[in-house]
Amino acid sequence: MNPKILAVSALLAFAPPALALDSSAGNLKVTKLADGFDEPWSVEALPNGGILVSERGGALTHLRADGSRVQVKGVPKVVDRGQGGLLDIMIPRDFETSREVYLSYANRDGASYGTALGRGKLNSDGTALVGFKRIFQQARGSDAAKHFGSRIVEARDGTIFLTIGERGERPKAQDLQNHNGTVVRLRRSGVVPPDNPFIGLPGAEPEIYSYGHRNAQGAALDLNGNLYVVEHGARGGDELNAIKPGGNYGWPVISYGRHYSGAKIGEGTSKDGMEQPDRYWDPSIAPSGLMIYSGKLWPNWKGDFFTGSLKFDMISRLDAKTLKEERLQSTQTGRVRDVVEGPNGEIWFLSVNDGALYQITP
Repeated sequence: MNPKILAVSALLAFAPPALALDSSAGNLKVTKLADGFDEPWSVEALPNGGILVSERGGALTHLRADGSRVQVKGVPKVVDRGQGGLLDIMIPRDFETSREVYLSYANRDGASYGTALGRGKLNSDGTALVGFKRIFQQARGSDAAKHFGSRIVEARDGTIFLTIGERGERPKAQDLQNHNGTVVRLRRSGVVPPDNPFIGLPGAEPEIYSYGHRNAQGAALDLNGNLYVVEHGARGGDELNAIKPGGNYGWPVISYGRHYSGAKIGEGTSKDGMEQPDRYWDPSIAPSGLMIYSGKLWPNWKGDFFTGSLKFDMISRLDAKTLKEERLQSTQTGRVRDVVEGPNGEIWFLSVNDGALYQITP
């Protein structure tokens, strides 16, 4: 049997009975794969059938293919403060030969805090990250404890995208001399690719790929390899954005939301030279995690966008052609932090409320 199927089968052997979730594709089964997590943040499948889950406090759990679980050693020290901590996990396509695991996390750099990216090699028994090394650190961080981002995506050309929040310092999202409110692009070594859009611009941070973001907590490639992010607005104005190299996404000059006080944000909803979202939410759903579906188990959902909602306790599905929303909701979808496609086409999601990893199947 395929080791990926074996791994899920081992987890399901100890799972409670599946529960039902109504959808446009018929009744879906929701099954708990694992629980006992404290503020789970990211989930990723390993090619050998294992699963990695990060917790914001700094723990990285390996759910092994034999059904056992272990706390992975060698994880970097993180700043567990406010919205900061251990954040995203990325498993590169060549994991079976490289054994590399990439993590984003809140890191102290001198007197300030910022979003960092690093990598280590998972040892043969999956118990430790060996030789973990930080390869990127947000420039000129702050002591703010919010809006770190952060998601990691491997592009088709092997480079890496990392999303970084504006840390609550709104004007910096328009300032190319720092990384606040940006998507950055790096080679796996941490070196800046020579075709990044702001290479050579005096004073600009060369890693920046796009800017003017507020706090992107979801990122994924579509079926053609194009990068999309979902980001938090303020009171309204959450956005789904197709990322263009060099694009300015407007925050805080333009927005479809308002400040939490009710005051107007910036200059309105549009301005020349600033990108428009593909879709926005008002009221905000607080989107976190983004998956663009292959269509393996549900062909009618091929190319659709799935993002978790930290506010309305559901998964938002956006039709690929119309961007019309369907809300997938059950008692298990409490404060959904991450949504990914499993190795066999199933949908996995993390519930912060339950401290659990769930699986959706037909």
